[in-house]
Amino acid sequence: MEFIRSAIEDVILVKPKAFGDERGFFMESYRKSLFQANGILPEFIQDNHSKSVKGVLRGLHYQLDPKAQGKLVRCVSGAVFDVAVDIRRGSPTFGKWVGYELSAANKQMLWIPAGFAHGFVTLQDSTEFLYKTTAEYAPECDRGIKYDDPLIGIEWPEVGELILSDKDQKQPLLNDADINFIYKK
Repeated sequence: MEFIRSAIEDVILVKPKAFGDERGFFMESYRKSLFQANGILPEFIQDNHSKSVKGVLRGLHYQLDPKAQGKLVRCVSGAVFDVAVDIRRGSPTFGKWVGYELSAANKQMLWIPAGFAHGFVTLQDSTEFLYKTTAEYAPECDRGIKYDDPLIGIEWPEVGELILSDKDQKQPLLNDADINFIYKK
């Protein structure tokens, strides 16, 4: 596995090694010792699986402390443009974002630590997306930020008309969001 630090150092792109032949392929998608050797020390508590048509935008989501979630995300069918936004107050990259295309073809994963908002838009029909999280879903801590906040300025790829939940259409802007993350070096 290759671990690549993004422009926001704590967000890490993970490139597994896939071994293929006429039968298909095999790859390790997680090995605790390799993640730990690269500074990623999660204890995964919950796995989530979503399926979406092309143009679905989910996000930007996060959970407040003490139920904050780190996420290891990957696409097992189709493709997404996946985004992490730093929402740790006092961080030199507060309000900045990084984005990557994750797909069944490239098999790449993204580690998004607690203190980041997360979202993605599907680039193909029948896209299936997996999340490993470090905390269980806690509705009382569930929060979000508007996906098109001009202060953040995410450059979402063109996918036609976006499909969003009512909840995601009504999320607050970053400056109005309920955030309790403090940056620690």
